[in-house]
Amino acid sequence: MQLAGQTTLRDHTTLLGVGVHSGLPVTLTIHPADTGTGLRFIRTGLAGNHYREIPADMDAVTATEFATVLGDANGPLISTAEHVLAALSGLGVDNAVIEIDGPEAPIMDGSAGPFVAAIDLVGIETLRAPRRHIKVLKPVRVAMGDAFGELLPNSRGFRIEAEVNFDHPLIGRQCLAIDVKPEIFRREIARARTFGFMRDVATLWNSGYALGASLENTLVVTDHRILNPEGTRFRDEFVRHKVLDAIGDLALAGGPLLGTYRSVRGGHKLNYAVVCALISDTTAWTWTETETRRPARERAELADLMA
Repeated sequence: MQLAGQTTLRDHTTLLGVGVHSGLPVTLTIHPADTGTGLRFIRTGLAGNHYREIPADMDAVTATEFATVLGDANGPLISTAEHVLAALSGLGVDNAVIEIDGPEAPIMDGSAGPFVAAIDLVGIETLRAPRRHIKVLKPVRVAMGDAFGELLPNSRGFRIEAEVNFDHPLIGRQCLAIDVKPEIFRREIARARTFGFMRDVATLWNSGYALGASLENTLVVTDHRILNPEGTRFRDEFVRHKVLDAIGDLALAGGPLLGTYRSVRGGHKLNYAVVCALISDTTAWTWTETETRRPARERAELADLMA
């Protein structure tokens, strides 16, 4: 057995796009970071060429209505942080600095796929320091009306079991359970897009939301059909995107989780509430350094050397 090492990017990688709610152009660059940095945001483009830096943790959350918004005592700084956080967390990146020059992360195609592609382009580097996980020790549950979320112990890794149930003939009840590992995340979750209902568009626009939404970045559903010409990417793309959002929101715990997250009718507000409930109960979790098994060939070679 050997300790798994912390990770970061091999080089910086940049994406350009628009904010789905603000409609504003934005440039986002993910930089490598040293051991123990965690995931941090730097907001540039502020008045007077100033910048502000915040950690991606639950204390930085300022809103969770239609997206996860991070900020500090001076106000909100970065909206819609969940997709880039999901990409980093889903690929197992422990340390990175995310530089952004606008108030909202770019929506790209509505999924985490472009962030995954950008990270894969430069690659991931393993650092010398051991990887630390937040190990869930006992169940933590939060209920909000007919929705609930809970974290349960799972020493084998990070697992998500999610259910959505929309009163809509094209969605209905969808369930998904996955172990969150890089290859599974790439294949099964990363490309699932954010979605919205055509009937809500006018209300969102009047409230200052979804100003950058389009068929290029949002799966749009009417009462009887999906407006996107290509249709859905997965038969159950709606619950898969909820899983994607949950992975991003749960990264706000401050480290990779060892536990199972169960969510029914969940969303950003519920995900955040469960993270807060876990971290605020110091008897419900602990830091732990995980081990990985050496490949069989490596163990055999070691045995030959000792013979």
